[in-house]
Amino acid sequence: MFRCGIDHIAVTAPSLESGARYVLETLGVEPRAGGEHPRMGTHNLLLRLGEALYLEVIAPDPRAPKPKRPRWFGLDDLRPDASPKLSTWVARTTDIRATTVACTEDLGTIEPMSRGRLQWLITIPTTGRTPLDGVAPALIEWPVSVHPATSLTDFGLSLVELRLIHPDPARINRLLESMNFEGPLTVSTPSDDETAHLLAVVDTPQGRRLLSTPGPRL
Repeated sequence: MFRCGIDHIAVTAPSLESGARYVLETLGVEPRAGGEHPRMGTHNLLLRLGEALYLEVIAPDPRAPKPKRPRWFGLDDLRPDASPKLSTWVARTTDIRATTVACTEDLGTIEPMSRGRLQWLITIPTTGRTPLDGVAPALIEWPVSVHPATSLTDFGLSLVELRLIHPDPARINRLLESMNFEGPLTVSTPSDDETAHLLAVVDTPQGRRLLSTPGPRL
């Protein structure tokens, strides 16, 4: 039986520089260089949040040709002056094909992806936009015994909880159940002046912080 858990959370930004500033101001630690995604025309920065969990800052790569398909994580919709934000999350599964079939929501098609020597499978919607306003995850499957977090420096950060805020929490809970999801995650309804979004509670050496849209301190 397949199982799912949180693999990483993703901050989208119009540039890696603005994304790095956002993370540094919010968490007190600057993310480190990741690499390029040739098929998507994007590049990233990474920050360890656990033994097999990390934060990704991802942005269009100005040095890469624009792909003939929509970039992932809704990056084509970002204006140059857009504020970086926690836009979506990625769920790790032991069997991405079985999980995709079982899911109650369409999370996209399964595609091979690479960054340097790393290779993996991930679901990507044909529109490039994140499912259910980013509250539904992308699915990822890494090769056995391979995970990028193991090579990242430990700066004492850890993900305490990921909160999924959506106007139809029952729909989100059905999706999580269909994924056999396990992990530090809660689902709730937004207040009257809110829309669907994510909140990530992170322990740092400077205290507990909140990544959101935008990311205030607790």
